[in-house]
Amino acid sequence: MTDFDARSECVICNVLEIFGDKWTLLVIRDLFFFNKHEFKEFLASPEGIATNVLTDRLKRLSTHEIIREVRHPQNRSRKLYYLTEKGKGLFPILAEMAKWGEKWLPDLPAMQGLYNRLRTNPQLVRDEIFQQISQWESENILAAN
Repeated sequence: MTDFDARSECVICNVLEIFGDKWTLLVIRDLFFFNKHEFKEFLASPEGIATNVLTDRLKRLSTHEIIREVRHPQNRSRKLYYLTEKGKGLFPILAEMAKWGEKWLPDLPAMQGLYNRLRTNPQLVRDEIFQQISQWESENILAAN
């Protein structure tokens, strides 16, 4: 467990110290839902994160042991990022945010398939995502070591 200098006795406040901006959660979203693992893939997300912001968020997530990085097995000058067990624990939060947003906020069609699946069978969605993560890890993390 990383040392965390709590500024407050409120756990919600302390969680927001780590995840309190949209970019941090969008990186996590990309890891869960869009199978992105490289810096350039995060940059290509439609929200348009700046390179310096992405660098900062990846470092913050790594410092708090939400993600880890390994060298790319085909190109040692590149890195691959992946969720730790601690990071994977964020899935229910993102799923609930998606369900809440689907109900209360207008959205473009791109996410409707995921929203419908989360609404009708959230456990199946979770299982599929975690199976995909496990397969990616076995193909990439072991190959990088």
